[in-house]
Amino acid sequence: MSFAGPSLASGGKTVRRAIEFGRTYVVKPKGKHLATVVWLHGLGDNGSSWSQLLETLPLPNIKWICPTAPTQPVTVFGGFPSTAWFDVGNLSEDAPDDTVGLDAAAAHVANLLSTEPIDIRLGIGGFSMGAATAMYSATCFAAGKYSDGSAYPANLSAIVGLSGWLPCSKTLSKKIGGDETARRAASLPILLCHGKGDDVVPYKFGEKSSRVLVSNGFQDATFKAYNGLGHYTIPEEMDEVCAWLTSKLGLGGRSP
Repeated sequence: MSFAGPSLASGGKTVRRAIEFGRTYVVKPKGKHLATVVWLHGLGDNGSSWSQLLETLPLPNIKWICPTAPTQPVTVFGGFPSTAWFDVGNLSEDAPDDTVGLDAAAAHVANLLSTEPIDIRLGIGGFSMGAATAMYSATCFAAGKYSDGSAYPANLSAIVGLSGWLPCSKTLSKKIGGDETARRAASLPILLCHGKGDDVVPYKFGEKSSRVLVSNGFQDATFKAYNGLGHYTIPEEMDEVCAWLTSKLGLGGRSP
């Protein structure tokens, strides 16, 4: 298992180390396939647990793809290896962002979506660190590129983030600029949900993430708060996700 950080090649050029992602779980649509959503788990989890929950949702027209993050040293765990989409030290205003790891994770997600039929609407969702990766993917979609400058290929129609945060929020205004970028940002629906009792990713991070997205042109961003909810999900929240996805992906009124 490889660490998703940069390493120096000869001449001082930064290169990306090989990253070995875990197993991917797929939940096939029970009805007509109209949309595909990649759903990303949180730190230390895997794709299996979320695939089992997503399979129970009343969304027969969605195909769910639930990958497993690479196992890599995580700074917040003192360097102990864990499944993680990118490295994270601590959640603070001044914490550095692992843009190399974020780019690798976002590229892996885009690659999973690349083989979907052209008429299928595409979305990315996630929980905690998975939500952070989904939000980062939204900024790459709007900018048309990753942080390393390479082109972002996926055409996204929806982003869902539960109990997460927006990486690289301080530099987002530099990333989002120009008429085409502004158009893509304004056109992308985003749903963020966060519990006010979250003691892992504090509520203020979710709320601020929403404000930063809106202030940078993501006009169709919705923020939902849940009193008493900790760092987990509840049926009420998943009901909200189902209704929102049905609306934003145009699934309502379609034949099952």
